[in-house]
Amino acid sequence: MNPLKRLASQTAIYGVSSVFGRFLNYLLVPFLTYTFAPAEYGVIAEFYAYMGFLAVLLTFGMETGYFRFRSSEEHAPEVVYGTVLRFLVVSNVLFLLAIFFMRQPIAELLRHPDNAEYVWWSAAILALDAIGAAAFARLRAENRAARFATLKLIEIGVNVGLTIFFIYLCRHAYESDPQSLLGRLWIPEIGVGYVFVANLVASLIKLLMLAPQLRHGFRVFDSVLFARLIRYSLPMVVIGFAGIINEMLDRAALKYLLPYDDATNMAQLGIYSACYKLSILMSLFIQAFRYAGEPFFFSYAKQADAGRTYAIVLNWFVICCVFLFLLVTLYIDVFQYFVGSAYREGLHVVPVLLLANLALGIYVNLSIWYKLTDRTLLGAGVSIIGSVITVGLLLWWVPKYGFEGAAWAHLVCYSSMVLMSYVLGRRYYPVPYEVGKVLSYVGLGLGLYLASGWLQTATGWHAMLVGSLGLSVFLLIVFMVDGRKLLRTGTSARADVS
Repeated sequence: MNPLKRLASQTAIYGVSSVFGRFLNYLLVPFLTYTFAPAEYGVIAEFYAYMGFLAVLLTFGMETGYFRFRSSEEHAPEVVYGTVLRFLVVSNVLFLLAIFFMRQPIAELLRHPDNAEYVWWSAAILALDAIGAAAFARLRAENRAARFATLKLIEIGVNVGLTIFFIYLCRHAYESDPQSLLGRLWIPEIGVGYVFVANLVASLIKLLMLAPQLRHGFRVFDSVLFARLIRYSLPMVVIGFAGIINEMLDRAALKYLLPYDDATNMAQLGIYSACYKLSILMSLFIQAFRYAGEPFFFSYAKQADAGRTYAIVLNWFVICCVFLFLLVTLYIDVFQYFVGSAYREGLHVVPVLLLANLALGIYVNLSIWYKLTDRTLLGAGVSIIGSVITVGLLLWWVPKYGFEGAAWAHLVCYSSMVLMSYVLGRRYYPVPYEVGKVLSYVGLGLGLYLASGWLQTATGWHAMLVGSLGLSVFLLIVFMVDGRKLLRTGTSARADVS
């Protein structure tokens, strides 16, 4: 199969599962924001931010290490997989034991002394997911996207179903009759913690479904290979940790940096986190691309036309991201109803967050230079500089501008990382990226977004009409510039086959 078609098909399968599954998960945003006050929703956002940091540490960068050494042909795939899996199981069991005995002091440190169970449940979710990450990496490497997608969908479906079951059915049963069967399952002191309970059960079920991949992974362990894996993967932990700083530190730190009382800070955190979810379509696409792209980049690196292919991939990646940016921003009057009315005062940061995610996606494409050349330490340096920028801007802007400062910190950070990665990539792994075209598409998206606002003000036209006009203009230009070329390429490829 044509490599671009293979990448597109794999991305589509991962994307369908991610989009549909995350859409189910996304439905929890209106459900939770219409159910809980911003300060309560802020607790959920805070803990999941902490979990984002720990998730990077607990996988130890082994997913990328697995892809790297599996494709090297120096070691049998089963040996690489077994070495990775056994290490992740042992390290995460030890982590879980440590958290169990330290859960109360940690809860007090996080200013949640009455909810130490939140700490324990979060740790259990992290450990189960880290072990499952090895099995999912194997499915990706074996191009078993359908099974990967199915298991992800089941996990998310269970998570969403149990969240609604506990917070809607059991809560209402308790309010009607505390002694009823469902009413006894609702404990008011747990409150938003039922979100963690649902996630924990879903993670456990997912791990049980991954048993076929896990069962055969404990047979081998190569200590020499493990030493090489650690040397390669630990810089990936630094990169991943720095990436999480760039992605999630704002939600972990807002309650400490905002210049209000704790209750107001948590409410602001809840508002910002809910509006952050409106950039979900961009995040879903980037996630789907990552799932399909990383194995593709490694497997295609030895081909003569690899550089040209990677450049084409970036062009179409940016086109898709700009389309999603316009879809959300031009129809924001529709998307706003996915969050409760108490949260909509933060909608003005959504375009900034979408642009930040677009820059992140470009960085994901450009970062192949250090993965394919084993210069992970240099890649870690880029991420560390990005995290320093993030920390500095959060400390500077959040006390002055509130969560708006956090949104702009995202954009500045990722844009800086794109620039650094492009410059380093030109030296160590040159790819003929069409920089002018990429910047033109981003500029076109910004121009259409700004023009739509002006057009609504100047003409009084309905926002939906203006949005549809702007989106149509973008698609027409894409078709004229790149779409016809893609159609001609596809036609010639079919002719060659026949």
